[in-house]
Amino acid sequence: MAARRDDAPDLFGDPEPHAAQPAGPRPLADRLRPRALAEVIGQDHLLGPAGTLTLMLARGTLPSLILWGPPGVGKTTIARLLAEAAGLSFHALSAVFSGVADLKRAFDDARDRRRKGRGTLLFVDEIHRFNRAQQDGFLPVVEDGTVTLVGATTENPSFALNGALLSRCQVLVLKRLDDDAMERLLARAEAAEDRTLPLTPEARASLRAMADGDGRYLLNMAEQLLAIPPGGEALDPVALANLLAKRAALYDKDREEHFNLISALHKSMRGSDPDAALYWFARMLTGGEDPRYIARRLTRFAAEDVGMADPRALPLAVAAWETYERLGSPEGELALAQLVVHLATAPKSNAVYAAFGAAMRAAKETGSLMPPSHILNAPTKLMQELGYGAGYEYDHNAEEGFSGADYWPEGMERRRFYAPTERGAEAAVAARLREWDQLRARRARKR
Repeated sequence: MAARRDDAPDLFGDPEPHAAQPAGPRPLADRLRPRALAEVIGQDHLLGPAGTLTLMLARGTLPSLILWGPPGVGKTTIARLLAEAAGLSFHALSAVFSGVADLKRAFDDARDRRRKGRGTLLFVDEIHRFNRAQQDGFLPVVEDGTVTLVGATTENPSFALNGALLSRCQVLVLKRLDDDAMERLLARAEAAEDRTLPLTPEARASLRAMADGDGRYLLNMAEQLLAIPPGGEALDPVALANLLAKRAALYDKDREEHFNLISALHKSMRGSDPDAALYWFARMLTGGEDPRYIARRLTRFAAEDVGMADPRALPLAVAAWETYERLGSPEGELALAQLVVHLATAPKSNAVYAAFGAAMRAAKETGSLMPPSHILNAPTKLMQELGYGAGYEYDHNAEEGFSGADYWPEGMERRRFYAPTERGAEAAVAARLREWDQLRARRARKR
């Protein structure tokens, strides 16, 4: 990010929120804010030669936008530079600190500018924090063009924003900064300060990893390192870790990242990749997830995705869950890790899951069909007279322990819900079912 002089003129038409503050030291991340969209790093899919925003500006059209991405990837900077590129006045609000009165004042100011022939780009940071009524307040001013709304959010807009507002905005996804983008930021910081970071190559790589894709956090750490008096030895990864705190991993136990990671864990196990599964399991634990939630999902997986291919999986899941409850953290987490590996390496079958769903649909379709009378108990004389239990064949007394009787309601054809695979223990089940089908057909011919 190119350096910006403290005395640089305002580029956006309206004063910036901090413009009234007295001049003084500014953080490195603020001083290195890009002065043009082409200087923004890591978002080439939006700002490259064929990027979405580049093409919008070339056409002279800038719709209302929702910028969705993790912290420190340039959402606020892009909004400011879009205003300049589109010739719009820039007005910023934070949903954390603003209320209805602030919105009304911003809309009134935008109407005044519009009467004077000047458009407004209204930037709303953390827009997902506005409630439904506040979000609905944007609809008329967006629809009639009073403002071009640019909202920034770290939350999935599908869940965090009203459908009505989403339908009037285009959602653009900003990417987490990759390692190459982080290195370019460090090079800019060194150029701006005319000094090399006091790090070994290994520690430099560790620094980029510590920032976890957050450019602002990376520059804040670089600023601390550049404050070290020159002349000392370069820091190695251990010395760097002792000096700086690693950025906390992004994880919100009741929002999208929670569901993203459990989905990654589930699909890694389904895909029989124990290493990936262990990684996502560890990511959830380091993010602060309750191991009991993970245990519950692992138990569900044992029934849904392993099923009869490995009948041991379900009791093992319950045992691992119980082990965690008895030992607690961190010892009990090893039992869950063992379960993750077992489930990932087990043969897979969702045949029971699919069969249960099909049976549920059939039960709803067929209503109140009675069981056939021969399999009904007859505890009273009347029930005996009505034929309850008449002709019932006790399977244990039948040849090969199989009677081949019809257990379906009268008027309902026999259906096949459960179709076992040829994987794991389920292969033996499939063989038994084929044998019973043959016996059933032979017995039916004899009747």
